[in-house]
Amino acid sequence: MSRTQMILMVAIVAATILSIVGIRTYYRSLQPVVLTGSVLHMDSDPQKQAPIGNAKVSVVDGDEDEKTTSDSSGLFHLRIHPGLLHSRPVTVRFEHTEYKPLEITAGDRNLLYIARMEPLAPDKNRTKPGDEGQQPEKVVQIHNIRIRYSLKSQTTVNVGSVARQFQVVNSGNVLCKGQQPCSPDGKWKAAISRLTLDAGTGNEFRNIRASCIAGPCPFTRLSPPDLSQPRKVLEIDALDWSDTASFLVEAEVTRPMITEAVRQSFPFIIDRTMSFALPSAAEGPSIIADWNGEQIVFPLGPKLILTWATCTVEAGPGGSIYRCEAKPGFQLQP
Repeated sequence: MSRTQMILMVAIVAATILSIVGIRTYYRSLQPVVLTGSVLHMDSDPQKQAPIGNAKVSVVDGDEDEKTTSDSSGLFHLRIHPGLLHSRPVTVRFEHTEYKPLEITAGDRNLLYIARMEPLAPDKNRTKPGDEGQQPEKVVQIHNIRIRYSLKSQTTVNVGSVARQFQVVNSGNVLCKGQQPCSPDGKWKAAISRLTLDAGTGNEFRNIRASCIAGPCPFTRLSPPDLSQPRKVLEIDALDWSDTASFLVEAEVTRPMITEAVRQSFPFIIDRTMSFALPSAAEGPSIIADWNGEQIVFPLGPKLILTWATCTVEAGPGGSIYRCEAKPGFQLQP
């Protein structure tokens, strides 16, 4: 191969590589761009920066599909047109009925964007449209908020005890000669006796003990050898390959019972939002609060419908996380 041909071949390979890189870069720019972040309540204290759910997130001057809403934890995923961030940053707008609109600039798809929204200042003298000259609209104060739920657990109650003695009648030093039952080594003729006990309806035996108490105990064997598990019907087999032996079986009779304990906890309240977590086994959750001086119980059904708050629930470690935001005209107080 001549020098000219070699140079030409190297140039072709280099051009091919550059073309592949260029094509990959182009198609990568066409992949959907997703901006991820969280919407929070603006406060200088990080402990009071509560998540804001149902906030509208959109690209300013963007298309209809460049919109989303934050979930109950404040999380949002905003999809924007492929390759948009490669040419210029975009302005993302956040809107919520209880907060001032907020706009931030996003220029890197790899960042996590935190939008802290400033709450609207409450107008204590606010009146409804057309009601000028009338008394201001009253805000209902909800005080002393607690969360009530129940937990079921299984306990056992001792309802009695049992002790039974039984014998295995046998004569020792008689060769087995293959006539079952025999001793474990197959040499001596043996005898078996079975004791059967029923704990009764709804009961079970616990702490079961079985032992040989009289006779040539070294030449006996009890079955089953493990009696550690509770059981409703107890069957003990005793094998004896010597003279007659006596056995004793003892146990406690217990009844499993389901108990229900009512628990109370307090939510964490930030401005118009309260959050609380319940264990996965919690049943019948409800909110107890003082409303105009009267204590009222608000059950939290599957649809989480409250007249004074909008609630959401999501799975969390070991249980469920609830977030409730007061509706206009209501104010939460610890």
